[in-house]
Amino acid sequence: MSPEGKLTFFRTMAFVVGVALLVLTLHMVLRYGFGNHALDWWAMPHGFLYMVYLVAVMLLGFELRWGLGTIVGVMLAGCVPLLSFWVEHRMTRRARGELAAREAGVPGERQPAGSHG
Repeated sequence: MSPEGKLTFFRTMAFVVGVALLVLTLHMVLRYGFGNHALDWWAMPHGFLYMVYLVAVMLLGFELRWGLGTIVGVMLAGCVPLLSFWVEHRMTRRARGELAAREAGVPGERQPAGSHG
């Protein structure tokens, strides 16, 4: 898979997991707040989607040589409602910059591993 393909996979999964987490939050509100079990089936598909998201983060993070702290931080962002959308936006901007610098052959343009800028 190309670096751009890994970025697209990450972006897609970040969006899907962000929406899935909002549905899971709705499920928790309905179940524990109102005793409604209409979305009881949703927890397992959400867990599967989150595992695919973890793979997408690892593929992109390893491709761009992100530090372990950055990779884990992006993974954990998928556990916080709405945060995954913001983190996806920031990491996509960072990844595009790193990929553009790589294509241009500009040495030293890549941010240090573990940097969140």
